[in-house]
Amino acid sequence: MTARFDIRPADPASPAIRPLLEAHLTHTSHTSTPEACHALDLAGLQAADIRFYAAYDGDVAVGCGALKDLGAGRMEVKSVHVASAARGRGIARALMQRLHEVAAHSGAQVLLLETGSDQLPPFDAARALYERLGYQYCAPFGNYKAHPESAFMRYDLAD
Repeated sequence: MTARFDIRPADPASPAIRPLLEAHLTHTSHTSTPEACHALDLAGLQAADIRFYAAYDGDVAVGCGALKDLGAGRMEVKSVHVASAARGRGIARALMQRLHEVAAHSGAQVLLLETGSDQLPPFDAARALYERLGYQYCAPFGNYKAHPESAFMRYDLAD
């Protein structure tokens, strides 16, 4: 049986969120080379153009994700992470669906993201989720450069 959880705006600096962010940064830095590691640190997640959300099981933060406003109707999905003990409960999918809702309500038409490529097996589950949600592979966007360890994906909210 899947436990219930609540997804709501959160402060990435809160003590409840810190373990998630530390785990996320450790995961990305240990699996990607520095040129392909684009995870936002705490300061990056506190920027004015970021909307940060967390999934809670009671008072315990079990997942997080953020949206970065890129302007011109585009937003980037950032820092999606689910605590290892909470995986397999649909939290990542629910977080992504909530981010889709927030982006659409904000007037965004396109969501973009960067994740680890098929050269990085620890990102296989993330890519599979994004594919199931309807994301399509695309060229690098913004300031990103093509890299064999990076995969770039796009989702059109209007579809």
